[in-house]
Amino acid sequence: MTLNLATAVKTGAQDHPQRTALILGDRRWTWAEFEHDVSCLATGLRGLGLEPGERIALMIPNVPEFTIAYFAAHWAGLVVVPLNVLLTADEVAYHLEDSEASALVAFDSFLEAARPGFDRSDHCTRLIVAGEAEESDAEAGDLVQAQLIACSEPMADTAPTCESDTAVLLYTSGTTGRAKGAELSHFNLFYNADYSRTTLLPLDEQGPVGLMSLPLFHSFGQTVLQNRHVMEGGTLVFMPRFDPAECFRLIAEHGVMVFAGVPTMYFALLHHPDAPADLSSLSFCVSGGAPMPVEVMREFEQRYGVVILEGYGLSETSPVASFNMLDRERKPGSIGLPIRGVEFQLRDDEGRVLTDGGPGEIWIKGHNVMKGYWRQPEATAEALRDGWFATGDVATVDEDGYYFIIDRKKDMLLRGGFNVYPREIEEVLYTHPAVVEAAVIGVPDPSLGEEVCAVVALTEGSEATEDELIAFCKQHLAAYKYPRQVLFRDSLPKGPTGKILKRTLRDELGG
Repeated sequence: MTLNLATAVKTGAQDHPQRTALILGDRRWTWAEFEHDVSCLATGLRGLGLEPGERIALMIPNVPEFTIAYFAAHWAGLVVVPLNVLLTADEVAYHLEDSEASALVAFDSFLEAARPGFDRSDHCTRLIVAGEAEESDAEAGDLVQAQLIACSEPMADTAPTCESDTAVLLYTSGTTGRAKGAELSHFNLFYNADYSRTTLLPLDEQGPVGLMSLPLFHSFGQTVLQNRHVMEGGTLVFMPRFDPAECFRLIAEHGVMVFAGVPTMYFALLHHPDAPADLSSLSFCVSGGAPMPVEVMREFEQRYGVVILEGYGLSETSPVASFNMLDRERKPGSIGLPIRGVEFQLRDDEGRVLTDGGPGEIWIKGHNVMKGYWRQPEATAEALRDGWFATGDVATVDEDGYYFIIDRKKDMLLRGGFNVYPREIEEVLYTHPAVVEAAVIGVPDPSLGEEVCAVVALTEGSEATEDELIAFCKQHLAAYKYPRQVLFRDSLPKGPTGKILKRTLRDELGG
């Protein structure tokens, strides 16, 4: 069966060509203009020699150029590799090489990291510059997204991809190595977004308006905001970087109906000194990415009279796996019920199913689960077992079937809704000549949820300051990853096998 995410763009343009599709500041695209730019860019990409199934990386913030490039790539049958715009050159090079991306579309304001990362990649041979200042920032030999659109004819139809074909390589990580590309199919993403549109967050209004408040390189923003609103023929209002005052202004100016955010965003909105008294255009809000503090949820709902629906998912599950449903009881503090067609089980460390309500690790089975990790058969076999995805998250389930996250089996921590993986930071610390032992953990933070803390022991006779090690990490890691706190110990606690006991450190530091 053929299925291509980009067919939603074609359908939207056919049904309401003059409706506004994309908004950023004073710039506007109608649906007819949106389809034109997408189909022309698809032609331009194929004209560069990119063939269906090849990978194209996007390093673009929340601006219309991301959405145009994203759907143009699908229209041309390419696999999208979204990159966090905060990656360093080292990290860009790794993602390009690991994914074997043939092209990189980079926003002009992020070329400082994107260009050297591209230059270090042997496989990636085409750099396309996007952005309002793109022509002035382009160098000799660069391609320019706007020029590819202007110089190309529309591609008549979308590439005949199959529902099981990979649409997106979404990079995620863990405690056992560098980032891995989760292969999400056209069906994974199409159904997850369509179910969000029709069942989880239904709207009666024609052409709903959504604020692109979450990073579109992340699965939460892609599915629940971008893809959902494109499928519904709505209007996407872009916010390149989250700012509480700007968020309030855009909601009021454009009559935004859907807002989705991580808990730190709600915390910032609640405590902003110029918070408005009225957000009546909102039909509902969505929270995910990290557990929502119950008191924050209650205070926000009481102040603005809008329901916050909390859900749960992972990059590997497209991402929505469970949700607090509109037509069912909503339980604050719960991640809700598994969505239709998805099963949850709680299992112990040996993989045995628990029937007493847990706690146990959540295992997930259903239409939303990834195909596997890109060219990582061992990691895939560890994560996918007999059709079930082992999440690494520990939860309980009550008598009504509602799940409550209580811990993370993996060492991953969440800083402001971003996944931070200790192993990656530890590997950087171990390259410093003064560091002999390192462990990275999360410590509680009232605003971000968790802050990154490194505990290190130095080689005998060596010296290093906290500021020096933070600056060292900052050179090699994205801004949300590097530790803000470094603590020194003569040695780190270890178990009988010599493994560093992070739980002992967490207990000591209140993590």
